[in-house]
Amino acid sequence: MHSRKVAHIAVLAVTMIYAGGFSISKIIMPDLIQPRGFILLRVSVGTLLFWLFFLLRSKNKERISKKDFPRLILCGLFGVAMNQLFFFEGLSRTTPVHAALMMLTTPILVVIMASIILKERFTINKGIGIALGLIGAFFLIYKGQSSDLGSNPGLGDFFVFLNAASYSMYLIAVKPLMSKYAPLTVIRWVFLFGAVMVLPFGIFQVGEIDWTLFTGQSYWVLAYVLIAMTFLAYLWNVFAMKQLSPTVIGSYIYLQPFLASIIAILFFEESMNWIKVVAGILIFSGVYLVSRKKAT
Repeated sequence: MHSRKVAHIAVLAVTMIYAGGFSISKIIMPDLIQPRGFILLRVSVGTLLFWLFFLLRSKNKERISKKDFPRLILCGLFGVAMNQLFFFEGLSRTTPVHAALMMLTTPILVVIMASIILKERFTINKGIGIALGLIGAFFLIYKGQSSDLGSNPGLGDFFVFLNAASYSMYLIAVKPLMSKYAPLTVIRWVFLFGAVMVLPFGIFQVGEIDWTLFTGQSYWVLAYVLIAMTFLAYLWNVFAMKQLSPTVIGSYIYLQPFLASIIAILFFEESMNWIKVVAGILIFSGVYLVSRKKAT
């Protein structure tokens, strides 16, 4: 029981890290670091730390079967490369609250893809929930166009939506690997392949970074994203998987818009309006319906 409580605390900490990351990342992006350069730094540092941690701490040096490498490459594409590229490109154009709300479409998209790819049972509740969630998402994209913190919220929201779609594909693709190998074994290979894919997209933007413009605050923000939001967040999630089901871990994503909104409003002067409220209600309702299990 003690270990399960620790796992819940770990996942809650990850949720808070991500919620803060929506606003904190924008302190230096895109003014000091362009999105694709930021992603390359994030994925490269994450890959290095995961491999070092695995080599230093893991007693069981399990080997990956050759037949599983194509799936690992696919996970690197959807879970790291496309996921991170679309998220940071979107976040650089939209607001933290918009991005957090759009991330809630992930459980809805997982249900859609699981129904198509895994042939999971599709119910009326799921159909209504999907419709409500997608209506809320597109309402946010097309109506939430004005913001002090977003240069192009509509396009940014659409990119974050694509990020949620790619992450949903990752969750479907990685499921067989997580049941076959230790989570840390999987995540280090996923990050390695993702880093290789991100390299051509971010290398030039990394070269354009003017480090002389960085202040002490800028370096703290960079450290937050590279260490807390990438390495620690993924690591704590991986170890929480030993004690908690993916459904329980995934449910913590529902807290992100609430926490991100509080942080953005209190510390970054973002406002709340009726468009965000209506879109949030629609998306939350959709997530509730697709996640709800029929009583037995």
